[in-house]
Amino acid sequence: MPSLSVVNMEGKSVGTIELAESVFGIEPNAAVMHQMVVNYLASQRQGTQSALTRAEVSGGGKKPWRQKGTGRARQGSTRSPQWTHGGVVFAPKPRNYRFTVNKKVRRLAMKSAFSSKAQENEIIIVDSISLDEYKTKKIVAMLNAIGAAKKTLLVLPEVDSKVIKSANNIPGVKTAQVNTLNVYDILNAGSLVIVKDAVSKIEEVYA
Repeated sequence: MPSLSVVNMEGKSVGTIELAESVFGIEPNAAVMHQMVVNYLASQRQGTQSALTRAEVSGGGKKPWRQKGTGRARQGSTRSPQWTHGGVVFAPKPRNYRFTVNKKVRRLAMKSAFSSKAQENEIIIVDSISLDEYKTKKIVAMLNAIGAAKKTLLVLPEVDSKVIKSANNIPGVKTAQVNTLNVYDILNAGSLVIVKDAVSKIEEVYA
């Protein structure tokens, strides 16, 4: 069972915590993590690319010249794809790139991502993160004190507007709650900073 030190906002150790083996100590499955990353990126695509087919381009209703006798190739419309200002062959149209992934695969991918971070010693457990005011400097000072990487994911047990808005201004730092975590953000972060109360919620959901 993985055991990690718990630190406060000043970076001082205030105890230890035992992490659930079933969530933070499994053998990471690279295939399912890759599948979830592809799923996440596909869901971020807008899918609004659009072009006009020959049927949608304005004009071209009249036959340019008669069918035979001109010595030129027969043409039926000046909006055919080979003409300038013509339509696009197999024109892209707005579409949804999302696809669903099996629930068991999603759960395995999340546990693999947590375990991968635990194996690489990229998880930092913080006793609590509390701010009296909206202050980016305090979050920066905390991240420096606990030795967080430049790209950090802060995992909160619940929505805390002061912490979220204070961290929003810091390049490379993202915040998430237990119910909004995804594999891409976990793997993309150099450090996974989890509030102690959020650990029990993660284990409750994924154990």
